[in-house]
Amino acid sequence: MPLTRSRTLGTIRIHAIEAGLQMLDGGAMFGVVPKTLWERRIAPDEKNRIPLSMRTLLIEHDRGLVLIDTGSGNKESEKFESIYGIVNQGAHGDTHLEDGIRALGFSPADVTMVIDTHLHFDHAGGNTRRNDEGITVPSFPNARYVINSGELEYAQRANERTSASYFPHNYMPLMEAGLVDFTQGDREVAPGIELVMAPGHTPNHQGVIVRSGGEVAFFPADLIPTSSHLPLPWIMGYDVEPLVTLESKRRLVARAVDEEWLVVFEHDAVNCWGRLQSDGKAVVLQELGG
Repeated sequence: MPLTRSRTLGTIRIHAIEAGLQMLDGGAMFGVVPKTLWERRIAPDEKNRIPLSMRTLLIEHDRGLVLIDTGSGNKESEKFESIYGIVNQGAHGDTHLEDGIRALGFSPADVTMVIDTHLHFDHAGGNTRRNDEGITVPSFPNARYVINSGELEYAQRANERTSASYFPHNYMPLMEAGLVDFTQGDREVAPGIELVMAPGHTPNHQGVIVRSGGEVAFFPADLIPTSSHLPLPWIMGYDVEPLVTLESKRRLVARAVDEEWLVVFEHDAVNCWGRLQSDGKAVVLQELGG
């Protein structure tokens, strides 16, 4: 797949950057949906795993580059990356995310804001990086990191079920460096960039709405991880509050259809983005080129 895809949204440019690929269990990704149904949409491998992108969104904003989510980063062990089927390292030691930013003519130092939809390792792992001396440092040293305060609290009191997704080295160095801006609830963090609460996957999971020139893009993160998760009851087994996910999804999918939002799928290995339509029976994806 292309490392980057770009398009114009109103008067700004947005860029989908492939921060890597991971392979997760298909049953876990589709929860109570029977395999006989979900495998028609995404075929599993011999280990029952399905390919999933770790897609980020870079926005060329008047206030500087804004990055939504950061992939899994470069800090985990080979064993860990083997378990989760992670492929995210570029040819010269940088991650795919860093390579993608440079391919667009920018550098990580140009990013002025990083928005974390939540703090799971495949979304926030690239917040920090291990440098040549083995020290964990911020990946985007000139950026402010926007993190929901409730999500941080939830990460810091992870239990036996949730601790496998939260790693302090993805966010504690940012706090120690004073680079974090905490938010609560729906909030505009820059003109035209709005955080919208979409709980269920985690209690304080959030999506991001981007508005420009009468057009709207929506980054739902793990609320709708792939286009195959558009049916309302197709909810991940990873979600800690699936019935809350259902209501978040019902509310935001309806808005996406009615207001003709461009939806950017973080984990869909095939479909980067598209608009949603109702065919009278279900919500379907209108695929877009580019």
